[in-house]
Amino acid sequence: MEVTRKNYKDCLNTVYSAIEEADFLAIDGEFSGISDGPNVSALTNGLDTPEERYTKLKKVSNELKLFLLPISLLCRYITKPFNFYIFPKPFNRTSPDIKFICQSSSIDFLASQGFDFNKVFCHGIPYLNQEEEAQLREQTEERRNQHANGVGTPSFISPSSSKGSSHVPEEHKDFINKVVEKVEALMVNSEKTLDLEPCTGECCLKPCLCSDGLAWFPKGLHVETVETEKKERYIQISKVDEEERKRREQQKLEKEQASYQMFLVLIEELNDAVGFSRVIHAISKSGKLVVGHNMLLDVMHTIHQFYCPLPEVYFKEVTMCVFPRAIIARSFTFQELITNTSLAELEKQLKESPFKSPQVETAEGFPSYDTAQEQLHEAGYDAYITGLCFIAMANYLGSFLTPPKAYISARSKLIEPFFNKLFLMRIIDIPYLNITGPDLQPKRDHVLYVTFPKEWKTSDLYQLFSAFGNIQVSWIDDTSAFVSLSQTDQVQIAMNTSRYAESYKIQTYAEYIQGKQQEKEKQTTKTWGEDSWVKPHYTCSTTSAFGYSRYSCNECFTLYIS
Repeated sequence: MEVTRKNYKDCLNTVYSAIEEADFLAIDGEFSGISDGPNVSALTNGLDTPEERYTKLKKVSNELKLFLLPISLLCRYITKPFNFYIFPKPFNRTSPDIKFICQSSSIDFLASQGFDFNKVFCHGIPYLNQEEEAQLREQTEERRNQHANGVGTPSFISPSSSKGSSHVPEEHKDFINKVVEKVEALMVNSEKTLDLEPCTGECCLKPCLCSDGLAWFPKGLHVETVETEKKERYIQISKVDEEERKRREQQKLEKEQASYQMFLVLIEELNDAVGFSRVIHAISKSGKLVVGHNMLLDVMHTIHQFYCPLPEVYFKEVTMCVFPRAIIARSFTFQELITNTSLAELEKQLKESPFKSPQVETAEGFPSYDTAQEQLHEAGYDAYITGLCFIAMANYLGSFLTPPKAYISARSKLIEPFFNKLFLMRIIDIPYLNITGPDLQPKRDHVLYVTFPKEWKTSDLYQLFSAFGNIQVSWIDDTSAFVSLSQTDQVQIAMNTSRYAESYKIQTYAEYIQGKQQEKEKQTTKTWGEDSWVKPHYTCSTTSAFGYSRYSCNECFTLYIS
């Protein structure tokens, strides 16, 4: 089901019901780009730590945008696919006017797959994250209060025989007394109105004037806050007869009704602007399992666009709030059975023994997909295939039970060890980012950190280390790289031979990490005083994720995450 700004409101209840009924949700987004520049390798260093990879991708998530988020909701082999076209259309002059980058290669690829950009830019569903929504709701409430209690809203003083000032705060009594003196003069002269001096804070004293300060006057008075062309505000007090009083009361009522109607329109516009974020909030609140394929970017973009800005340092806590249970469809990868984990190849191999491809039906009223005709990158097809892969691999786990089970639920404890481990593409020795616990810390005793002149190329590094056996080069930037030696016992020899080198410098990986940590501590000390640090906190309205201890990849029936 395609969902755009045109039919979003009508579809929303259907989406909510599908989320509530689903066993799990499969997602696979399409983006305006995957890199912020031509040097893609800067994002994919094979020896990044998970935190370093997050820092690189955070900049990408801030500048690029998620255009299309297909969500396939599956319940007992019945699927309800939705294709949400998304675009940050500003709903008024105070709403965010988002700037983002389009990467030409990504746009060209999407165009070649028949992607409909008109649906995105002309009819994409708008959205606000929670911070933007809160700011706009505050502005809307301020405008409402202005119309309710401020400019142009009159108040009337009924005749009264007693004078009282019990409700006037002590600090305002001098102001009220001066106004009373001016009003007494107004009552005996021929003038019909009294304009007090332009004010700011004193305008909020109008209720005091109406309730106590002027209540004792024998004739009705009209008190109104007026705004000049220069935006200066002042209080105007007028003498009115009964006929004029009724006319102005009617005028007041009409203004209040118009103001209330305008407020309702603003609230409706704001709710429309929140748009697709409602779907993400519903998914988050449901606590349902979310399945993806290489979904680190999907998670980061979803958090940044629909929930809150990504934190500067790591994002595990906020991720647990938005996605309390997430899993990668390739997380079940059996290395001895599946050698290629691209989505197309994964889907093909899971149709063969010992796996069994599930027979999934499409719910009535939803578009169906034919797996016999590959439709990769066609709207929601990838999300649909991702869901099928998850079912096939989860069910295969059931064959190891005694007695074997043909169907494994998305709620089964058998798959809990794979929750919240986001695949890290192209990192050599750390297969995943662990959202719910410490990241893996492999030994990198065979790795050297090398700095050198900008003119050097990969061939220069191979020549430098030719005497130490096979090497692998992982570039960091134009003047530094990691060099992995095939033999750890050659590390110290390489260090010794470079001791007196002038054009380059070599450090062990441990020395490199220690230097980075010291630099980080210096920056933290300079930026934050001992008493000024406050740990970021994210409020979570979803059910807590399942807790479990860190496990070895060799457990769980010799399954590997790759």
